[in-house]
Amino acid sequence: MHRVYPFLLTLATLLLLSAGLLYAFDRLVIAGPLLIIALVLLALAFRGFSPLKGFAYTIWILAAVTVAMFYPTYFFTVGDFQLKRLIVPFVQLTMFGMGSHMSFDDFKGVIKMPKGVFIGVSCHFIIMPLVGFALSNLFEFSPEIAGGVILIGCVSSAMASNVMSYLSGANLALAVTIGACSTILSPFITPFLMKWLAGQYVDIDISHMMIDITNMIIIPIVAGFIFNLFYFGQETNRAKTAQLLAFAGIILVTNVLMKFVMNSSTSAFLITLATSVAWFYVLPMLAAILLKNRSGVSRAMIENGLSFVAMLGIVINTVIITASGRDNLLQVGGLLIITCLLHNLTGFSVGYFISWLLGLPEKDRRTIAFEVGMQNGGVATGLALQMGKVATVGLASAIFGPLQNVTGSALANWFRRRPTDSTGSEQHSIDVALIKASDEIV
Repeated sequence: MHRVYPFLLTLATLLLLSAGLLYAFDRLVIAGPLLIIALVLLALAFRGFSPLKGFAYTIWILAAVTVAMFYPTYFFTVGDFQLKRLIVPFVQLTMFGMGSHMSFDDFKGVIKMPKGVFIGVSCHFIIMPLVGFALSNLFEFSPEIAGGVILIGCVSSAMASNVMSYLSGANLALAVTIGACSTILSPFITPFLMKWLAGQYVDIDISHMMIDITNMIIIPIVAGFIFNLFYFGQETNRAKTAQLLAFAGIILVTNVLMKFVMNSSTSAFLITLATSVAWFYVLPMLAAILLKNRSGVSRAMIENGLSFVAMLGIVINTVIITASGRDNLLQVGGLLIITCLLHNLTGFSVGYFISWLLGLPEKDRRTIAFEVGMQNGGVATGLALQMGKVATVGLASAIFGPLQNVTGSALANWFRRRPTDSTGSEQHSIDVALIKASDEIV
């Protein structure tokens, strides 16, 4: 091991202790910068230790959150531009990255493993919303904070769950299929769950939320599918044409529904439709064709680039939400962290236990535990922004996202030390390199 990493770890520890003492004596002017430097050094040090390497990204997020807590005013605007307007585009970029790693083959698991897929999707959309509702009532949060706790329980599963399934030796094919199905179903299920469980806390417009989720998830994933089709795909011209027509239909139907929901004029509808087609249909197609014909651009470079953008987006979104909701976090931060931890661990535990009760094999139990317990915090954040309540409703997702990476990594390592008997041949039906490239997206 290179000597610099133990030195950085020692220095980071000393700075953390110093920052803690200064904070205790209310010397915040000095404690803040010391804490930020300590966390940055800790993140760098973790990269040199194999057992800790997977937590480095979470430490970076904690460092960014610390900056936002001590210096929130820097993350409101840049000139006349409101930084919170970056939240939805970054969520869309992350969903595009997910779609570019997917194809219609990922949905074959519904036919091959119907029982596991049905149990996984059902548990995900039943357990997490109800647990969120129960916890929000148990701790008696203010209405909008409670709505945020329920919201993080109602969204689709996180992409990071696929990485955890891979690391733990679970059924990766089942994980990808459950994640894909819950993502595709979320525009139809999440709004109704929110109306039912959180309608007493915040105003929920089902039709608007369906459109918001579709714009944040489905349309960018369609763009990713198109990129995949032209860059990675080996389909025949006939199959490619059929898929392109289907994708065009999805974009058209979404924009037609948006016209009626938003009650927009015909000219506004045509402009929005043209913009959607340009950004999410034509651009991915052209980008894939251009990149495929460039000898200096490899598949690994594209995957690493998408992973970096996703990482950057998660950090930026977390910082913006933290800065916006700083005052609320100071009031309920500790209790909200406990709530998110209980929410996450309950999802893991109940998902695994129900799978065991229903007779699924060990690999599938592990998979469903991750798919139930890990939530798409980015989408929850985007929805909170669209509701105009990112500083309150968005706080739970800002905490839940980084927290689930720590608990998920710990559980994956615990599972990995307990190998299963089955070989899990389905697990290798997906290119493992694609999942490993998503490791930093968690």
